[in-house]
Parts: sequence; structure tokens; C-alpha cells
Amino acid sequence: MTGDRRVAVTGIGLVTAAGIGRAPTWEAVCAGVGTATRTPALRGQRVDFFCTLPPLGAALAPLRRKVWRLDPFARAALLAAREAMADSGLDPAEWDASRVGVVLGSGCGGGWSVWQQQERLRDRGPEHVSSLLHPMSLINMAAAEVALECGALGPSLTTVTACASGADALAAARLWLTAGLCDIVLAGGTEVATTPLNVVGFDRLGLLSRRRDDPATACRPFDADRDGFVGGEAAAVLVLERPEHARARGAAPRALLTGCGSSTDAHHPTSPHPEGAGARRALRLALADAGMTPEEVDHVNAHGTGTPLNDLVEGRVIEDLLPHGPGVTATKGVLGHTLGAAGAVEAAVTVLTVQHGLVPPTANLDRLDPGLSLDVVRGAPRKQRVGVAVSHSFGFGGHNTVLVFRTAE
Repeated sequence: MTGDRRVAVTGIGLVTAAGIGRAPTWEAVCAGVGTATRTPALRGQRVDFFCTLPPLGAALAPLRRKVWRLDPFARAALLAAREAMADSGLDPAEWDASRVGVVLGSGCGGGWSVWQQQERLRDRGPEHVSSLLHPMSLINMAAAEVALECGALGPSLTTVTACASGADALAAARLWLTAGLCDIVLAGGTEVATTPLNVVGFDRLGLLSRRRDDPATACRPFDADRDGFVGGEAAAVLVLERPEHARARGAAPRALLTGCGSSTDAHHPTSPHPEGAGARRALRLALADAGMTPEEVDHVNAHGTGTPLNDLVEGRVIEDLLPHGPGVTATKGVLGHTLGAAGAVEAAVTVLTVQHGLVPPTANLDRLDPGLSLDVVRGAPRKQRVGVAVSHSFGFGGHNTVLVFRTAE
């Protein structure tokens, strides 16, 4: 890649278990209190709690009659996209639609539609299966519905790299912008995957916390007593623009995305490389792409799932490659592991951290894993200048993606 590698983040939209909109999510991660609760859809299962979205209710009214034909993962994406566009000050009636792209990540797609229609097929027969099953459930349909909603005529894409999907969407958007293919890209991720089958699958792999007595404190990133992740539902969309395009319309960026690094472990379908080889490559590549040295990193938004293996491997990567000890946070203790949306949700939180100079605490961290010596922020937000921050995303299949953000000053 040559030329100006920066892209401007001019808008953020979030829908998470903490609430509908950017503000309640930021407030929740700064408060450091988990959002996991018992979930009726999971009643009777060994793991019956999740970080679920609040009722979307009136927030869906602007989508009019199309709501009934949308899977929940597409509904959440549309709400996040609408907020992101409003935050950026963009008006689809005024932009050159042929220069606007959409790229969204998801790991599971329209799982609820598949689950519900499978039940209809089993209980009532094939004539009761919706003719819209595939338009509702196909994994590309969130990106397609966002493009339909805003009339974007540029490239559109769905990234599917498990829990790195949302981060890879942002990386792809940056490539389109720096290559001159687009002026604006709506990029992010969405996941609403609370079906009983999906949750049982993760539980059978031994990845979920089983702390049923207090779900809000179950996910414990980097804690010595962590026992697994807690799932979450979310959508996050960021508006990315070429800096000159943002300047021409008078938009003030929240932060700049200046580097991306991706790698593959080629080690195991579900476990990270024991020495974090792929994660190390991704972090090095991201910093090199941004033209920055490790010493310039002020903050790490960690993948931090709360699983025994991930946190130990990731922690050692941070210690080795960033030995000056930047402040670390992991938001999954608050919002849960939002799977294909996680990279985008955490990128949005990282942008807000850079903009506000405030590092959120890591929820439920009582005692740091004795095998680590990280400077993990806990208890309360830390006020500091965050000139450069990195956001880590790692997924099943050995996908590793690291994003580098810096202040827009």
C-alpha cells in the first residue's frame, strides 16, 4: 500500500446488551458492570445466561414495514448503521452513492430464522416454512439490507472469519478507501446468535462460563479464576471516510484508523497457537502498516475472552511485543463475547477511548492471572492521553486481526 494510509472514523453506531445507541454502551463499559442475565430462550440448559439486546421496540419504527422480514441480526445492523450515519452527519440524499460501500462481518448470520423455520418444518410441515427463509438467514443479508436502506451502490461484502469478522470488515473497508474505490464505507459487524443450538455447541466445546449463580460476574477476562466466556448480542457500524472527503464536508473525525494486520495460525480449528505465533504476526504487521513502533502504543483493547487459554496466550503476546506496559482493557466482561460483531464493537470502544482519553476498566477482574504481569485497567476508568491504541480480534480457524487507531489531531 502506498500513499496516505489513514482513514477517518466519522461516525459510530452501537446496539449492545447495554442499550440501543453509542452512549449507553460507552457508559456501561466505563462503569465496568456486566450485562449478562438469565435468558428465557435458554431455559433448562446448563448455560442459561447471555448478554442479550434490550427490546428494540420503538427504535425499529423508522424501518417501517420491512421489520417483519428481517432476522434479528439484520435489524440490529440497520439500527447501528442509522446511528452511525446520523453521527457522521451524512445524508444519503446528498452523497455520490456509487462511491459508498458497505462491509459487515458476522459469524453466524440469521441463525434465529433458521432455528424458527426448522421448528415449523418439524411441527407443521414444509408448507408452513417461510418463502423468505433464505433472504432472512443468509449471512450476507445484513450488509445487503444496510446497502438497501441507504442506497449504497459501491462494493458490498460480508466478512466471515468467526470472532475476527468485525475487525476484518474494517480492514477491508480501509483497503477500499486507500485504493480509491470508495469515499465512504459503512463497516462493522453484527451477531444475534442466542439460539439454544448455538449456545449448546459452545458449551460442548467447554468454552462457556458456568457461573449460573451470578451471570453478571461470570465473564472474567485475565482473572485467575476465569472459566470461560459469556455470549453476547450486538451490532456495531463505523463510518469510515477518506480524510480529504471528510475535510471537504467539514466533518470532524473521532479518530483515525492507520494500520491493519492479519494472519492465520494454521494450527488448530478452535485453539490458538500456544505461543500466539499468529497473533504476534498480526500485531507486528499492523504496527508496520501504521508506520509505528511498539513503544508508541498507549493502550490495548484486548480480545480478552475470559477463557483460560486465550487470555494467557494473548497476555504473553502483549508482554513480549509491548514490554513498556501499555494499559490493557477487555470489554467482554461487560458486553459478553459478541462473536462476529466483537471486532467491530471493540473497535468502536477503542475509538471512543482514543477520543475521550479514557480507558474503560476490565469488569470482574479480582485477581490477575499469576502467570501474567499486564497493566490491566480495573475498578474504574483511567484518564490518560491515548495517542495510539491497538484492538485485537482472534477467531476460530486461527484468524488474527489487529487494528491500529490514533488521535485525529
